[in-house]
Amino acid sequence: MDLKIFKAISRLSGRMAFMDFLMILLSNRARYLFLFVLACMWMAKGPSRTSAKKAAAASLMAIFVNKIIKVCYFRPRPFITNKVGLLIPAKRDSSFPSKHTVVSFAASIVIFYGNRFIGRILLWVSACTGFARIWAGHHYPSDVIGGALIGGTIGWFTEKCLMPISKSGKQN
Repeated sequence: MDLKIFKAISRLSGRMAFMDFLMILLSNRARYLFLFVLACMWMAKGPSRTSAKKAAAASLMAIFVNKIIKVCYFRPRPFITNKVGLLIPAKRDSSFPSKHTVVSFAASIVIFYGNRFIGRILLWVSACTGFARIWAGHHYPSDVIGGALIGGTIGWFTEKCLMPISKSGKQN
């Protein structure tokens, strides 16, 4: 099923110039939107700054967890095991989980707890980025879904367990 969905999506790659451009943009540049939002929130005072700090912590934790998983479990990327055209060059490291998805969902979930409006937008961007990674031939759908679940769990854990800071900025 994973391979069938991957092939159905990746078959569209290279056929629509605007969609290819959009998928490349999301795949390669969405992180800069996250950094810009985090920087703006960090410069603000109060709850926005607190959310930015938590999101930064969640992102670092997500990168660390992602590295551990990739060391313990190797899954070849779809362009290695299947004849797929790549939109953009990719590393040959493990496909599971999608680091882009893990990190973006971890940050988005934390931001969602602090600011529902911005959080919803970033969750949407995270999902679109995951889809773009499939479109580009870098990941299977399960890599992206797994990344979203892992990242979402890290975001939730950071918000609820690791850094329970109230809106006033004080530790609970």
